[in-house]
Amino acid sequence: MSGLNALNYIDGQWQGAAGGATADSRNPADGSVIGTHAASGLADARAAIASARHAFDTSLWPHDIRLRQAVLLQWAERLEKRQELAALLTQENGKVMGQSRGEMAAAISEIRYYAGLARHIPGHFMEVEPGAYSATLREPAGVAGLIIPWNAPVVLLVRSLAPALAAGCTVVVKPAHQTAQVTAQVLRELAAVDALPRGVLNLVLERGSEVARELVASNDVDVLGFTGSNETGQRIMAAAAPTMKKLSLELGGKSCCLVFPDVDVGSVAKRIAAAATIISGQQCTAARRVLVHASRYDEMKRALKAALGAIVVAPGDSPGAGMGPLIDGQALDGVSGSVARALELCDEVVLKGGRPGGRLAGGHFLTPTLVAHDDVDAFFVQDEIFGPFVVLERFADEKEAVARANRTVFGLSASVWTQDGDRGMRLARALRNGTVWINEHNRLFAEAETGGYRRSGIGRLHGYEGLSDFLETKHIYRSAGLA
Repeated sequence: MSGLNALNYIDGQWQGAAGGATADSRNPADGSVIGTHAASGLADARAAIASARHAFDTSLWPHDIRLRQAVLLQWAERLEKRQELAALLTQENGKVMGQSRGEMAAAISEIRYYAGLARHIPGHFMEVEPGAYSATLREPAGVAGLIIPWNAPVVLLVRSLAPALAAGCTVVVKPAHQTAQVTAQVLRELAAVDALPRGVLNLVLERGSEVARELVASNDVDVLGFTGSNETGQRIMAAAAPTMKKLSLELGGKSCCLVFPDVDVGSVAKRIAAAATIISGQQCTAARRVLVHASRYDEMKRALKAALGAIVVAPGDSPGAGMGPLIDGQALDGVSGSVARALELCDEVVLKGGRPGGRLAGGHFLTPTLVAHDDVDAFFVQDEIFGPFVVLERFADEKEAVARANRTVFGLSASVWTQDGDRGMRLARALRNGTVWINEHNRLFAEAETGGYRRSGIGRLHGYEGLSDFLETKHIYRSAGLA
């Protein structure tokens, strides 16, 4: 696709930025321009917030659960007909086509899941004293500002937007500029649902962060959802403090894979390599540290090196591509710099990645790197390096494995690889992570809550708890007396 023009959607109208500014959208595989998007500013942000506020205060949206369900179901049906959106996602984000198709399918599934939950947001009722009654209701929190990242722009949009709408909130969406085109196309299908009241959905595109800062600071935004880096999450918390708005933050991670002696090392190595290079390593739950029992360490080193080295790095729409480019030049420079420092400091360079030449030289490609290191406090063991970079470590027993894995400020996800079911459960309970997979990695579902411990975030996404950030609890009391 080319010649695309992504616009803002404010108060029921598709429109450019207030000042007319635009910016280019580029394909990270070759740097080519695929279209333009509105480059909005403060005036656009305030118009969108005012639209969402008016819709929340005056429309039936916060009160009509059947309307909300019907709109969500129609949105899912419309998206299901747009099969070409997977190709646009690959073109704009760079991920391989299989991952793009999976992302679209997961997003549609999640919309339908929250459409069902829209009809089941119960409270409770009880007699607290003779003749006196307390009712507890769950009500929509108000206007939700959603700041969406570029790495999985469709499913990460839906996992916040669908529960916000199901709960009865009105919304302002601020996506990453790198994936403005696919976001606008996905939201066009929602905006086209006739029953959606004007002002419930608003989309504001920007190149910088002025719109995002206004969403964080505005008194008219009641809930702020953000997925991104820990550093940005901290700034959002500080900036949102004066308004005391509800926050939903999914931040960084440094996911560990704990590999025990009773596994098929060759098979596990291939699956961990895939988990480490999903979205070119640009996923917060990607496998980043591989902790292996000492008795299988050398074998795993050889197998993981071979598995990572065998991944075909190519444009995401190329036949056989296993990993596409990083999102842009800034990301490539940042990851490359961190990897270069790690190569100088690590105990052993097992597989040295780098920027490929030839036909890939014009894109933001980086082949995988694997290093071995013993010191758990090294910066490249602790810091989230958002790309195809993996650290191999060894442990002697379960106690050491848990201690090493838990020595981090993060706590988003981990995996345990063993044929011993009891060991898997022991380790899953001992690891300080919001998600622990046993003999799997990166398995996420609309029905199952995810989120982080410690600096990996606040709140939960997916599942029934995914509604909680967009709801308030109200207690209503009445003394009616006794007959």
